[in-house]
Amino acid sequence: MSILVNKDTKVVVQGITGSEGTFHSEQMIEYGTNIVAGVTPGKGGDTVLHNIPIYNSVKEARDNHNVNASIIFVPPRFAAGAMIESIESGIELIICISEGIPIRDMVKVKHMLDNSNSRLIGPNCPGIITVDECKLGIMPGFICKKGNVGVISKSGTLTYEAIDQLVKNGLGQTTALGIGGDPIIGTDMIAALELFENDPETDGIVMIGEIGGQMENEAAQWAKENISKPIVGFIAGQTAPEGRRMGHAGAIVSGGDDTAEAKMKIMAECGIEVCESVAEIGKKMKEALKKGEIN
Repeated sequence: MSILVNKDTKVVVQGITGSEGTFHSEQMIEYGTNIVAGVTPGKGGDTVLHNIPIYNSVKEARDNHNVNASIIFVPPRFAAGAMIESIESGIELIICISEGIPIRDMVKVKHMLDNSNSRLIGPNCPGIITVDECKLGIMPGFICKKGNVGVISKSGTLTYEAIDQLVKNGLGQTTALGIGGDPIIGTDMIAALELFENDPETDGIVMIGEIGGQMENEAAQWAKENISKPIVGFIAGQTAPEGRRMGHAGAIVSGGDDTAEAKMKIMAECGIEVCESVAEIGKKMKEALKKGEIN
């Protein structure tokens, strides 16, 4: 098994005819992702790439192909509208890669999500990959190896680094999920942890956070009571000066318990194996899984 996506996921790409959409759709198809339709308003009736039909709306694509996932490659000013269109069309899983979306727009999207059956990953994220089955986003599939570790990360680049460190230690992944680092996102760490806890093929979880906000602290405290599998954690931004935003809009230290040091302390107190460096992730997970076998 895996979480959220697999070889049977039927995908529509919103913005498939743009340069980013076309390039990454090609990569996803090569990986084995089942892209059944694309959406670009005004280009309905055309085809793209491997004769993938283009529709003017997500609803048309869903009605014709029983689509259950959408991925969004559109400019930031149109991204909220694209997400809302997918929500209104009843798409179960929505992945938004776009970055730079105004917070005011995301407030509207979040309100609609909370009153729907849709799940959003992102925005401003690398997407999700279930190894050897389905890739939705911009992650490089070739670095992954099938295995039993789930990966959750706010950072795109550190998702890839964590995967690499796991593979170097002989560990593969079930699913890797980049949740995004913006202040308002669709799927937070607690939701992702719960999905991996309920996946019988996932035996361990890597959780990569960053400075700013309370998500990592809340996830660690929740995990202490609700997760039975070993978790290895890392916090990016350990050298960040207070008050300075680092990369993501949500990665800003205001003081108190949102610094890297404070988050790492809380995670350790909650039973998470905390890494000082991203290079320790694979080694610590290997040790944690071994310990679990002995116990």
